[in-house]
Amino acid sequence: CMKMLRRFWRLKWAVILFCSPFILLPLALSTTEAACAYVIALMAVYWCTEVLPLAVTALLPTIFPVLGIMESKDVCMQYLKDTNMLFVGGLMVAVAVEHWNLHKRIALRVLLLVGVRPAMLMLGFMAVTAFLSMWISNTATTAMMVPIVQAILEQLNSNASPKLFTKKQRTSVSQQDEATSNTLPTVSSNTLESGPKLTQGTSEKLSNRDETQILGPGATTLEMGKGLLLSVCYAASIGGTATLTGTGPNLILVGQMGQLFPQNGNVINFASWFVFAFPTMVLMLTLAWFWLQFLYVGLNLRKTWACRRVPSEKERMAYGVIRDEYLRLGPMSYAEKNVLALFILMVALWLTRDPRFTDGWATHLFNAKAEFVTDATVSLFVAILLFVFPSEPPQFLCFWRSSDPALSECSDNVQPETQPPKGPCPTLLTWQVTQSKMPWNIVLLLGGGFALAKGSEVSGLSRWLGDQMTPLHSIPSWAIAIILCLLIATFTECASNVATTTLFLPILASLSQSISLNPLYVMIPCTLCASFAFMLPVATPPNAIVFSYGYLKVSDMVKTGIVMNVIGIGCISLAINSWGRAMFGLDSFPTWANAT
Repeated sequence: CMKMLRRFWRLKWAVILFCSPFILLPLALSTTEAACAYVIALMAVYWCTEVLPLAVTALLPTIFPVLGIMESKDVCMQYLKDTNMLFVGGLMVAVAVEHWNLHKRIALRVLLLVGVRPAMLMLGFMAVTAFLSMWISNTATTAMMVPIVQAILEQLNSNASPKLFTKKQRTSVSQQDEATSNTLPTVSSNTLESGPKLTQGTSEKLSNRDETQILGPGATTLEMGKGLLLSVCYAASIGGTATLTGTGPNLILVGQMGQLFPQNGNVINFASWFVFAFPTMVLMLTLAWFWLQFLYVGLNLRKTWACRRVPSEKERMAYGVIRDEYLRLGPMSYAEKNVLALFILMVALWLTRDPRFTDGWATHLFNAKAEFVTDATVSLFVAILLFVFPSEPPQFLCFWRSSDPALSECSDNVQPETQPPKGPCPTLLTWQVTQSKMPWNIVLLLGGGFALAKGSEVSGLSRWLGDQMTPLHSIPSWAIAIILCLLIATFTECASNVATTTLFLPILASLSQSISLNPLYVMIPCTLCASFAFMLPVATPPNAIVFSYGYLKVSDMVKTGIVMNVIGIGCISLAINSWGRAMFGLDSFPTWANAT
């Protein structure tokens, strides 16, 4: 019997893959609404179990024509909409920032400013990680920051005196190391963001280290290491919520708003989202810092903010690690300056295109509605400039390099033996670099979500779901929002954040219409909560990256993550019921939300 169970467990993926379509088949043979529900249910099963790659599962709506729901041309058009192009342009700029190490320079510079006192060091890591995650991949940000954390911890661990610890303390440390080595992760691709390959086993980093190097005088460096690693992965997830391009769920919301409510007038754009989400992110980041400091460092505000405290020898050594890494980057290159200038240009154009309180540059410049020029126009325009501007300073407007000084004025000051090869000066971004670093699978994931939303609308499934939820009209709107946030925050621990948003947003839109509630009142909080996967190592790649370093146990992430989820839901509830209510007019049911 046990052998049969083990054999079945090894084949569980094949069973789910081939049996699920047949188990759900009665839905496909019923009404049009049920046929659409069949596709949604099948995608939900595949997304939660990951028996197929997430992007491949996102192609399942292409079977809508077979079920008589939509024509093939209408389905395929959903896979490359304006929102997809906004994401592509933003990702190209992020790739350029990573390619020229601009993000690392920013991170190290900020850490040099905040210093290496434990609490301030944690705050510095969280601030810089959150800022970078607003613009580039959460995974890439975490993968860059964690080695810096590791280098600092090694300096803090070094030269500890064995006389400081009792036999009982050494035994405790040894048990901790053994427990850590038994909980190394099996990394799951439970999100859509691309990043470097994760290390699978790193127990040797702790188990081979002398016990006397784990603890420092007073507080344990192991506990501080846990706090710093968790601060990085949590800040990456929190920071991504502040901008539309920071994480996939935000773009899913914008795309499905346009899909489900085409007359909404682009109520959510980069500027309006940033004004709402950025203060929410700052508030949550601050509370998360206090929680992590209390749990792993010790909450002593007098020591944290003391200006006259003399740093210890270990802290000076850790500061030296950061300084050496920063000096190793050398002076800021011409390419870095150009990428930084284009990045600032893109953000400025996004924020001023349609700032809501007045007409933006798009209205004045093109004498047209703000919707005529979208945020996608800006991101693609700046992305194209990356392929035009040179990565080296041109001399006499000459973009051509030559190995022979007599053939080119560009090489007058270059010695023959050190001249670059003959050829055109490379641009800030090349297509080879773009292809290797761009997560193209997200384009399909976004498209699959838009196709699902369109299919739900055309088939009548959205209307049917709305009718079933009419009894919720008697429940206060704030209670509905909190319950849904708890549901989303729990579901996203086991499923991709984009998959979670894709599945739930059409249902939430139907719910709002059925009880005459502004759809944004529930769709915005649930979109933000989809990014709050703090409890499990496999919930997001940032979690998996920090867990793979061997400092953390699953219990550490669970006990910390539960409070983080409560903090997140509390901050979102405060935001949506205060400045969010005023910004988006959530007190009334908008005309654009009327069912068509």
